[in-house]
Amino acid sequence: MKNMTFILVVLMLFLIPGPAVIVTISQTIKGGKKNGIVTGLGIAFGDLIHTFAAVLGLSAILMTSAYAFEVVKYIGAAYLVYLGISALINKTKKVGKPTVEKMNPNLSFRQALLIELLNPKTALFFLAFLPQFVRSDSYPVTIQLLMLGLTFVLMSIIYTTFIAFLTSIIGEKFLAKTNQSSNWIGKVAGLVYIGLGLKLAFQTQE
Repeated sequence: MKNMTFILVVLMLFLIPGPAVIVTISQTIKGGKKNGIVTGLGIAFGDLIHTFAAVLGLSAILMTSAYAFEVVKYIGAAYLVYLGISALINKTKKVGKPTVEKMNPNLSFRQALLIELLNPKTALFFLAFLPQFVRSDSYPVTIQLLMLGLTFVLMSIIYTTFIAFLTSIIGEKFLAKTNQSSNWIGKVAGLVYIGLGLKLAFQTQE
């Protein structure tokens, strides 16, 4: 029963657009469907690492140490702002037909992974969220936490892949309407990154 409740709660959380969804959408629009899928995989891999950290108790450091929380938070915020500024100052060449910018999938994966890893709220989320669905009459706690975390990661991959496909379809139709879209899409993505970075910077530990 708790497993089904866990799945339903995660689905509800996915319905609320968060940084993972925003980053996936912006990267899909910038670099295409494959780029969006790879971004989702990077986010999921970051969540997987957070799961292992929560299981091993490493995330507890972020909850008890205000200094550790602040360090990780500002590193993550600085990285997001850096990505945003880079996107804003990047000059997009004008083309005769609307095309998406070719991006290195490995770079997209690494960027998404770092964004997810350097968000202390994610670590605290896994530490606080997963134990709520542990059953006393089931497998050892460690095994249950791993299973819950892996379930979350798998659902995240499916969800971000769906988002990438949907954004790709809508994006292609939208890009076909104007020859200048590729110029401002990068700027919008840059503003999104900066916004996420500032939001992360002003988050508190509570």
